[in-house]
Amino acid sequence: MAMDFGCRGLLMTPPFYFKGVTDEGLFSWFGSVLEKLGSAARGVILYNIPSVTQISLSVELIDRLKKQFPGIVTGIKDSSGDWEYTKRLLDRHRDLAILIGDERYLAEGVRRGGQGAISGLANVCPGFLQPLAMIGQEDERINRLVDEVLKYPVTPAVKALVAHRTGDAAWLNVRSPLLRISAADAERLGSFYDHLFAEKAA
Repeated sequence: MAMDFGCRGLLMTPPFYFKGVTDEGLFSWFGSVLEKLGSAARGVILYNIPSVTQISLSVELIDRLKKQFPGIVTGIKDSSGDWEYTKRLLDRHRDLAILIGDERYLAEGVRRGGQGAISGLANVCPGFLQPLAMIGQEDERINRLVDEVLKYPVTPAVKALVAHRTGDAAWLNVRSPLLRISAADAERLGSFYDHLFAEKAA
């Protein structure tokens, strides 16, 4: 249905109800989905986010899927936070768009051939992230902000920062089973952000 309505691509997580599955099982699942889509399949970005799925997409699995579905599997969003894994992706799959989910590795990833990010913090400070994503320019403040955000549940924390930046408290809302971070934590996070990005502006 998404493809019928003009969706340009799909970001696909692995199936994650069952844990401890093999690469062979994952290859079979992805293959079944892509074969079912047939000629509609396009722009598939594989999403490696083991902190949520508890399943890692191995570099070898990605290699098999890329070869089996050339021109269909076009990229990987890597939110593993494992820089050694990310480097292996960048070294082995330069023909795919490697999109880095952990902003602390974004600049170096881009310098090594990554094509940018799908980034939570782009909702908060896109102007500060742009040099990392476009030219691989480091900004230590981004690393510090990520470290601070990771002290809280990530999605509610990012939304609290958006609420802080926009002045719109509606951004604090999250859907169950997530919960808002406390008002005190939201204020602490907002103050950290203001202090962090005022340092070099002063």
